[in-house]
Amino acid sequence: MARIQNTDGPKVVEFVETFLTLGGSFIGQPFLMMDWMKDLVDDIYLLDENGKRVRRTYLLGVPRKNAKSTLCAALGVYHLIVDRSDAAPQIISAAGDKKQARMVFDEAKRMILSSPELSAVCKVFRDEIRCSLTNGTYRVVSADAGLAHGLNPSVVIVDEYHVHKNSDLFVALTSGSATRSQPLTLVITTAGHDKESPLGMLYEYGRRVESGEVVDPAFGFKWYGPREGEEFKHLDRHKWEEFNPSWQIMNEDEFASTAAHTPESEFIRYRLNGWTSTANAWFPAGAFENRAAPDTHLEPNDVIVIGFDGAWQGDSTALVATRLADFHQVVLGVWEAPQDDPHWRTPVDDVKKCIRDAFKKYTVKEMAADPFRFEQTLLELQEEGYPVIEFPTNSLARMIPATQAYYDAVMDETMSHDGNLTLQRHINNTVLKADNRGARITKEHKASKRHIDLAVAAVISLHRASVWREVPTKKQSQMLVL
Repeated sequence: MARIQNTDGPKVVEFVETFLTLGGSFIGQPFLMMDWMKDLVDDIYLLDENGKRVRRTYLLGVPRKNAKSTLCAALGVYHLIVDRSDAAPQIISAAGDKKQARMVFDEAKRMILSSPELSAVCKVFRDEIRCSLTNGTYRVVSADAGLAHGLNPSVVIVDEYHVHKNSDLFVALTSGSATRSQPLTLVITTAGHDKESPLGMLYEYGRRVESGEVVDPAFGFKWYGPREGEEFKHLDRHKWEEFNPSWQIMNEDEFASTAAHTPESEFIRYRLNGWTSTANAWFPAGAFENRAAPDTHLEPNDVIVIGFDGAWQGDSTALVATRLADFHQVVLGVWEAPQDDPHWRTPVDDVKKCIRDAFKKYTVKEMAADPFRFEQTLLELQEEGYPVIEFPTNSLARMIPATQAYYDAVMDETMSHDGNLTLQRHINNTVLKADNRGARITKEHKASKRHIDLAVAAVISLHRASVWREVPTKKQSQMLVL
């Protein structure tokens, strides 16, 4: 691809490659930009006939692990130390939360501290960098710290815009740039799942600019990933390379492992930068059904863990057992609210009997239960001496790793189930809800009448069974109070 001629890109590249070094696995190595980065920088710093920057806003979409945060940190350092477009430049790293916002900012700090030349002209503090050459500052802000009114940024770097719940921070920062002669807002992100979100609307605008439907030279747009409506297989290694511009520095084995142990929708979003639906199926078609082993049964005194998810009315209550020896799962009981009976209530006495019968028939290490609406029942069982622990399903710290463990067990074929059709239906009713903390299963929407309680109970049961299989026997008695 021919380099753009009327651009400050080569000037930026020269600074980066002369003074900045890489971190992570490449710590201390010179930052030598890959070709795609050079082309991108040329486009970002396109100049008009008067030598002023054309771009005011630039949306860059690229999958994770392509060094986009490193690149943007480098551009932030360039503007802090070299750029003279505005006096006393103010560089802002922004994100939905402080932790994410600091990722680009901390990388910029590392770059400066690693360079004797840059350290000599900059003072680095925890949340701010000051440059004596330009009287400039580099700060970090986040949406969760409140709106950034009162700032006058010359350059704004917005990281992972797909997690922003609204555009308030973006609007506050870009409005603050109004008095700058050549402001620049860089939005770097992976794809989202909601085209009505702030990122979705910015993305759609970028597509319209790219197609020529909208003429806006001030808006730059580059998206690495599948084209709109493109059909592809997420396990196609040729697509991995096509959608990841930094493929040359990536580990293909790590990529393949990630693909095998990540739900398809997550892999497409984060590693291929493709937009996905909010209603993302949990498993590829047939994956869970193929783990059915209806001729395999639980035997009396088998060592098991029970997962419980209950409801008092309007939903379903479920009990699933997992055998520790082979992670075979069996539905012990399920009680579903009829669609047309508003007066139906969960037969609590029947549920209690089913639980007590299971404790009598099998060697039950524990029953892990969501306590919502069943606190009294669980207390009764505990007082009777049964090993019952609480497992709140509204706890992300619990459900995210449990969801991942269940997915791995299905895809690695290390679990099986009894082929219960209701369990399969509940599994198929689940969707994945993902954010920057990870993914967990949920209903397609809060008001949905499609039950998922057996799926939740199965996830809880297998997760706790795996804990029991890994914890030494002498510590198991302590586990019950966790």
